[in-house]
Amino acid sequence: MSTNALRLRPPRHRVDQRAIWWWTTRSLLTAVAAAAVPGVTAVFVEPIRFWLLLATAVVGLAGLGVTVVMPQWRFRVHRWEVTDTAVYTSSGWLWQEWRVAPMSRIQTVDTERGPLQRAFGLSSVTVTTASAAGPIEISGLDHTLATEVVDQLTETTEATPGDAT
Repeated sequence: MSTNALRLRPPRHRVDQRAIWWWTTRSLLTAVAAAAVPGVTAVFVEPIRFWLLLATAVVGLAGLGVTVVMPQWRFRVHRWEVTDTAVYTSSGWLWQEWRVAPMSRIQTVDTERGPLQRAFGLSSVTVTTASAAGPIEISGLDHTLATEVVDQLTETTEATPGDAT
């Protein structure tokens, strides 16, 4: 194996710390919406009100637990790095994944900023490759940094020989 060979290794950079608040807010909104369905239904359906309220409590407590634990855990796991030869990522919560994408395999580079991400000044970068595993996503980057990463990836992939297949 040559010394220039790509290897799967931990990426060096953490996502932006504001990603913790983004993930927390997103999880809390999901938990509230999920608990609201049986809770609101309980107001209108008398015969099973007890069971609906019990379901509301269970869903609400589970959602609260996820909201407290998940963002911190994801922040510890999510990493990214872009070099002249590859994009490295580590992501996940319960199912963790390490990925490396050689520059010669990159087909497209995209950014995404939903309303909640914009509120926290964050963006996601998606790197699509010629891989059956699908695209690589780097979520929770500062918007300015995400723009710089996209520019760097675009320049590097344009200069990299290969047909990205």
